[in-house]
Amino acid sequence: MSTLITPSSRRQFLTLLGLSAVAVSCGSGGGGAAKDQTKTLRYQGWAGSVILPELAEDLGFLDDVKLKWVGNTISGPQDIQSAATGQVDFGGAFNGAVVKLAARKAPITAVISYYGVDKAAYNGFYVLKDSPIHSARDLIGKKVGMNTLGAHSEAMLDIYLQRHGLSQADIKKAEPLVVPPVNTEQSLRQKQIQVGVLGDILRDKALQTGGIRPLFTDYQLLGDFSAGTYVVNDRFLKENPDTARTFVTGIARAIEWARATPRDEVIARQIEIVKKRGRNEGTAPLKYWKSFGVAETAGRITDKEFQLWIDWLAKRGDIEKGQVKASDLYTNEFNAYSRKDKADKPSAAKTTSKSGS
Repeated sequence: MSTLITPSSRRQFLTLLGLSAVAVSCGSGGGGAAKDQTKTLRYQGWAGSVILPELAEDLGFLDDVKLKWVGNTISGPQDIQSAATGQVDFGGAFNGAVVKLAARKAPITAVISYYGVDKAAYNGFYVLKDSPIHSARDLIGKKVGMNTLGAHSEAMLDIYLQRHGLSQADIKKAEPLVVPPVNTEQSLRQKQIQVGVLGDILRDKALQTGGIRPLFTDYQLLGDFSAGTYVVNDRFLKENPDTARTFVTGIARAIEWARATPRDEVIARQIEIVKKRGRNEGTAPLKYWKSFGVAETAGRITDKEFQLWIDWLAKRGDIEKGQVKASDLYTNEFNAYSRKDKADKPSAAKTTSKSGS
């Protein structure tokens, strides 16, 4: 039903981090010549979903840059660990997971927001309609199924419990478990878990079936906000700056295309992409898509999108206070999107600092 995080998996994670440190020490100084820069980016996808880089490529926004799918993931932290070690060229995760990895000196930089929370795109913590769970305190001793630990959903659970006055000792008694998103609804209905985190397509599909109700949502907790970013290995950015700019700006254009295009057309495009890529996936759930939820124009990143999680992680003791500075975690240097150029070629970007313009 679920896979728990084990000591051996934690040791593997630390090994990956050690490899990432070696990777950055071997990096070359300065950017490579344009003709020598790679034009293919390896990545992990999500089963049954179309991620923004895939949409950007299909729309022609990546120009001569190509994507190479190497498999699927259900974990943002795993995805960005793979980017840190060079197993893939970019990965995406909840910003708190990015903070934790950066705090361990992983050689990564966030380059663009790719998902967030708004009225249409949000995650809810759902229980069965006849469940005795009605409050934060009712979660003590209960199993809460989510896609991965130490990421977005666990952060929302912690914030919810803290805001309702539970002590740290009681908060630890709520039991988050890893359950693949496609299995969460079934696990909840079969009472293998008492609470299931459902978002977007899977949430709306489950609600349409009926028999469940929300305990709370992340939108109710925090309102509109960009929640996750794509990160790229620092070595890749140094050696392939032009490729990185094309890639990031293409995603930015895809964000704004999806924002400005009628929902039915965006859904139709995603269904077409899934059918063309031939990964033996169903397309029916895609009809529930509503929004990518990115708050800032073109996915540009700001300090506030990291500071919330820096403070949360410091309070939990996962990082030391002052260990990480928000502006050191990201750059907008490679995001050359301009409103006036969204249908044509993107304009040049200026670099002002690591956090960019």
